[in-house]
Amino acid sequence: MSELIQSASADASCDSSSSGCAIVCYTAAVHETRAVGAAVADLVTAGDVVKLVGDLGAGKTAFVQGFALRLGVTAPVTSPTFTLANRYDGRLTVNHLDVYRLADIREAQDLALPELIDEGVTLIEWGDMIDPVLPSEHLAVNIRFPSVPPVPFASPVCCFSDDGYTMQASSTLDSTSDDCRIIELRLEGEAWKLRVLDLKRALSHWVAT
Repeated sequence: MSELIQSASADASCDSSSSGCAIVCYTAAVHETRAVGAAVADLVTAGDVVKLVGDLGAGKTAFVQGFALRLGVTAPVTSPTFTLANRYDGRLTVNHLDVYRLADIREAQDLALPELIDEGVTLIEWGDMIDPVLPSEHLAVNIRFPSVPPVPFASPVCCFSDDGYTMQASSTLDSTSDDCRIIELRLEGEAWKLRVLDLKRALSHWVAT
């Protein structure tokens, strides 16, 4: 049976003179965070890097799970906290890294990031810990717990099917629960800024009403 997914709301802005473009989403449950990841996955190409930032339990791995499933990954996606890196086969190779346990940024060199980045799309949990070695062109995803929950919003219902992620009918969500998250996506570099309109359209199903 398909996993039921409620979607998120999104607000976006982009100024070509700024250091990046920001898109802010609000989710009310973990499966919504997966839905946001799935929507982003539609717009990636080989060589893209996604940096994931957030406290423990915020939903970084959930974002990767939805992202990977949308790209056709069928293997279970778990956080590579102890293995540092997992690789999954899909329509694109998905490299999933967790650098939380790196003691020194110099250890990031042992991950062979340039080689990984050349071979598919790379998602890095706790990526802010190795910012100096990341390419300037990347998508930064910051998932945080809201200090004040957003107001309830109406959004479509989504589900994961065999081919990834599909839209269904509309539903109203109670986003005042403790499971609320704020997901800020910052598009760093010209290659990502050129995709801001496409990304806004991909997230348009989740605009608060």
